[in-house]
Amino acid sequence: MTPQLTPTFPSRLPKVGTTVFTVMSALANEHEAINLGQGFPDFPCDRQLIAYVNDAMLANCNQYPPMIGIAELRNGISKKIQTLYGHQYDPDAEITITAGGTQGIMTAVLSCVSPGDEVIIIEPAYDSYRPSIDLAGGKTIAVSLQVVRDEAGHVASYEIPWDELTKAINPKTRLIIINTPHNPTGMVWNRSDLERLAVLVRNTSALILSDEVYEHMVYDGVKHHSVASHPELAARSFLISSFGKTYHVTGWKVGYVAAPPALTNEFRKVHQFNVFTVNTPMQYGLAAYLVDPTHYLSLPAFYQAKRDFFRDGLSATRFKLLPTPGTYFQCVDYSSLAIPQAKLNEADFCKWLTAKIGVAAIPVSAFYEQPTESGVIRFCFAKQEQTLTNALQRLLNI
Repeated sequence: MTPQLTPTFPSRLPKVGTTVFTVMSALANEHEAINLGQGFPDFPCDRQLIAYVNDAMLANCNQYPPMIGIAELRNGISKKIQTLYGHQYDPDAEITITAGGTQGIMTAVLSCVSPGDEVIIIEPAYDSYRPSIDLAGGKTIAVSLQVVRDEAGHVASYEIPWDELTKAINPKTRLIIINTPHNPTGMVWNRSDLERLAVLVRNTSALILSDEVYEHMVYDGVKHHSVASHPELAARSFLISSFGKTYHVTGWKVGYVAAPPALTNEFRKVHQFNVFTVNTPMQYGLAAYLVDPTHYLSLPAFYQAKRDFFRDGLSATRFKLLPTPGTYFQCVDYSSLAIPQAKLNEADFCKWLTAKIGVAAIPVSAFYEQPTESGVIRFCFAKQEQTLTNALQRLLNI
């Protein structure tokens, strides 16, 4: 009998394997560790939001919605952006509902990047950026955040690498991807940063993709500065955000992209063929929930309380805490721990932490393509207080 063979073919993503988030979550399950690695809440969303979705399903809103998303949700997004950032996006021509932020990112990249185009990213960077660029046939140009160290040599903070960013921009630059608040470091861009970026791209044809999925997670009175608040940047930008992050429903995978008509037109050409449209009853539920702005305006105080609780507990450990002005991630430098494992690289330290201490974290080195070790790992504090308390008790044993 002739053996049945599966034909081989060149991989479109030869460097891509299982993501570190999947690996660490599986390791956490194996060792029954507290998972502070992957970025998702372990507390329920508002029951009212679920009620709105349930109402939509019972009202027979269960068939295909418009390809660009239901009008009620797009109108609500337009109103929210105008109120917060002062820029009015036309809900019909400039806002598209997506199957989460990651799909919005990939579709934006595929819609404007052609083979040979260069795309600038700032590392450490969310892990979907490079594969999206690769699938479009583009070339990734990575510049790294500047690592600021204290007198003892420990990582103290990160800064935007303006000199390197300036050098990276050239006539081949099709797209620059920025992320604020920034995953994994928690840093945020300020108004002067947007002004400086505008100057850099003013006489170029470079587009901007602004990943702002943590827009409502900013603390200590810090304001989120969206590209939508800067008219010059808004005119050349894809703005990405996520209802999953905002409303504690990451599994629903619903987000949106706002962009000028010319960019949105190209975006929708791709969008209609990779997802076509997005879950109908979830859209109606989110549209109803979005009417009350307190649901997102209360988030900074909500998450700051969790951040402060977690930081207070970590202050009793030997970890060095980095600033966290945004996101729901806390980075720490473990290199000062008085244990042999402090000499391990970040990935191995996280594996040890998960298996032996019972707390899962993510190595910041995983957000770089080339090995870049700084002795920094990332915890997620979007958890119930009891979850954080249990994790802190285990971390105190180090």
